[in-house]
Amino acid sequence: MGMCLPCFGGAADDIVVTPDPDPETRRRQLAEAAEKRQKENAYRGVKNPEAVERKRKKQEEMEKQEMTTSASGGGGLKWQVG
Repeated sequence: MGMCLPCFGGAADDIVVTPDPDPETRRRQLAEAAEKRQKENAYRGVKNPEAVERKRKKQEEMEKQEMTTSASGGGGLKWQVG
């Protein structure tokens, strides 16, 4: 049987103690990790996330243009077929 606990095998010499980072550094690391997880979850199953982002921006631009056109009184009635 192998010895897996440091108190039984003298492996305590192998343990490296690293100092805890200051709270600001830790907070920044946690925020970066959270942003990374959100990005990964947002594009899960999407083969080309750049294309999705371009399409979303184009859609927002068209909606914005439509709002400015309708707000300036340049439309009135819309034709609907169907």
